[in-house]
Amino acid sequence: MTAATASPPPTAPPLRTGTRLAYGFGSVAYGIKESGFSTLLLLFYNQVVGLPAGQVGLAIMLALVIDAFVDPVIGHFSDHLRSRWGRRHPFMYAAALPVGLLYLLLWNPPEGASHFATLAYLVAVAVTVRSAISCYEVPSSALAPELTADYHERTAVLSLRYLFSWSGGMVMLLLAFAVFLAPTAQYPHGQLNPEGYRHYAVTASVLMTTAIVLSALGTHNRIKFLPKPQGVRPPVRRTFHAIFATLRNRAFLTLLMAGVFIFTSQGLTFSLAAYFNSYVWLFPQSIFVTYTFSVLGGVAVAVVLARVLSRRMDKLRAALLCLSIYPAIVCAPLIGRAMGVMPDNGTPLLFPVLMLLTTIAVAFSVTVTILAASMMADVVEDAQSRTGERREGLFFAGSFFMQKCVTGIGLFLSGAILSAVGFPDKAEPGRVAIPVLNNLIVIYCVLVVVLATCGYLVLRRFPLGGRAEHDRRLSEIAAAGMILPGSEGEYVPMDIDAGRP
Repeated sequence: MTAATASPPPTAPPLRTGTRLAYGFGSVAYGIKESGFSTLLLLFYNQVVGLPAGQVGLAIMLALVIDAFVDPVIGHFSDHLRSRWGRRHPFMYAAALPVGLLYLLLWNPPEGASHFATLAYLVAVAVTVRSAISCYEVPSSALAPELTADYHERTAVLSLRYLFSWSGGMVMLLLAFAVFLAPTAQYPHGQLNPEGYRHYAVTASVLMTTAIVLSALGTHNRIKFLPKPQGVRPPVRRTFHAIFATLRNRAFLTLLMAGVFIFTSQGLTFSLAAYFNSYVWLFPQSIFVTYTFSVLGGVAVAVVLARVLSRRMDKLRAALLCLSIYPAIVCAPLIGRAMGVMPDNGTPLLFPVLMLLTTIAVAFSVTVTILAASMMADVVEDAQSRTGERREGLFFAGSFFMQKCVTGIGLFLSGAILSAVGFPDKAEPGRVAIPVLNNLIVIYCVLVVVLATCGYLVLRRFPLGGRAEHDRRLSEIAAAGMILPGSEGEYVPMDIDAGRP
């Protein structure tokens, strides 16, 4: 069977600033969803709804793992879709309204339902929410290597994507803690106010749908410059054959395995951040506003840091450097608290020190993910040089498959740790036993260091070189008569089973 390949687009003009911004702005929807799942969902269903933390973590993990299998299917069909709006945009437009409606349902579980029914509701709605967002995020992410083939411009484009993603998530958290979950006479600890979560859900849903629509419209003018599939459309039964074929690419598999450890560590960190701020440092509700700005500051630093480091030492070395620093910065204040060397709670020095460390930790963490995403875009040409096909959708779907699975693992670990240390349900800040908090700190720090170390050891085996090798690979692809984004030429039809022209 001859696989679907891509027809040559017309020569594309350089990317305009407006197109770059529109492309990046769409990730606001993903950022809102991620911040909600990572920071608020466990807190809401545990401390507000009243479900045990371990069961909530398990329910979220099951939902994410089930949903993760949807991503490669979406990616494969996106690679081979034929429409007058290209391969990616029909999925993007179709996802806009369902994403908002389903996210609204996630934060409104049925009142008076049984314990089991509420857990089942959580799993079912979480699966559909993440599946809907995948219908936008997977095709949209696959646009990155299609928009530009330049080694450094890809980092710049994806930096904007991560900037908007993190900004959207952090702004919604800022609104959540400063407005929707602000303390009231009835709820002195506003994060326990169920009505606040409903207002948060309405606002978040509207913003998510708006971001998706504006991004699709803002990149619509590039459709005529994107590759279009030709040849025989693969039947549905061959979808998973193509999915597993991508695993034969060593560079892709290395990024996938490293991401398992890196994103599990990050998921663990962000899902427990609210617990550390509320119960270890005893910060008042108003402090979360400044905390959010510290995170946003770290993201802004990461956008610049990723571009500077990738030009000075190539993407792999830069990612390894940041990954080696990140766990030390994250764990230092918590270990210092357990050892009694950090400033006491309530002292003037404590908060600025923690916010500075938060900014630095986030900067190194996000830089790693930006560089890894840019490296994933380079894998597309590596695979094309070997097989003759461009499978952007499948490669980025595989990345999201991994991220969803390990985010679920991170949330599950968070719930499991809270259960293991005996963290009480609906706990009041300042009334959790010190031994419980110390055990939480020790287990968390050990896991973060182990996970980051494993990610480093795997990532260092990434086989692709820097810009010189990337440019040489592009020249070889062009010499073989295969097309690059925005260039002239034809793809060589491939036999999907033989893997040869």
